[in-house]
Amino acid sequence: MRTVSSMTANQKSSKPIKEVKRGQHLLITRRGRPVAKLVSYPTDPGWDIAYQRMIMRLEQGASLGGLRVDRETLYARLFS
Repeated sequence: MRTVSSMTANQKSSKPIKEVKRGQHLLITRRGRPVAKLVSYPTDPGWDIAYQRMIMRLEQGASLGGLRVDRETLYARLFS
């Protein structure tokens, strides 16, 4: 189990999360004292299949009565 300071875990949160997703457990410390243990959450295998199917559909896009909707279009409409 690897030890990570709370500051590092906060500032670089994506790296520790990726490590945990790969199966590694992390001990988070504050001022050298353990405060939390980060472990992966068991997921339903069906969830991964559904998620991959959703991503594929977003990449392919969909037609809604002549209006083409894809990931970029959705983001542009939401965040512009």
